[in-house]
Amino acid sequence: MKRHPTSVPAAVGATVLLTLALLTGCSGRPVDRAATPSASPSAPGTAITAERVKSALEARLGANEARFGSGTGSPCSTSSARMFAADCGLAARAAGADASFALEQIEGQRGFATLRTVAQKLRTAVASYERLGCAGDPAPAATRHACLAPAAVIAQGFPDLRDGANLGLRGA
Repeated sequence: MKRHPTSVPAAVGATVLLTLALLTGCSGRPVDRAATPSASPSAPGTAITAERVKSALEARLGANEARFGSGTGSPCSTSSARMFAADCGLAARAAGADASFALEQIEGQRGFATLRTVAQKLRTAVASYERLGCAGDPAPAATRHACLAPAAVIAQGFPDLRDGANLGLRGA
């Protein structure tokens, strides 16, 4: 039996296409767009919303991070002498306001699980820091110790919110 020179490459090409279809979940059936959820970042409305949220949040985060710093450069860093001072209290209020702003921006939106979690955790940390009176240089060792965890979350708040907004662009 004589083979045609193009039959082997054609068969290989068909095999590659079939493999790609199976790996990507293509079934060959038409897709019902009305039944497909639009939470993927490639959905036009979701991508536009994610970009809008990121831009709006970045404007606030940039200004507050420049003013207060973040991580070990934050007055709320657990290694900072200002953790029990008004400087950290001001940074905490700013971080809490940014977290609330983020939650307002994504209210009712899908695809922002990370940003929502980070913002809620940050607001809880700010509330704890304020409830404990951490910015007032508390004397009891137990109170000072209890201030460490919320202060650490606050110190990392601006970068964590930014990361959450960036992940929102990918639908996470």
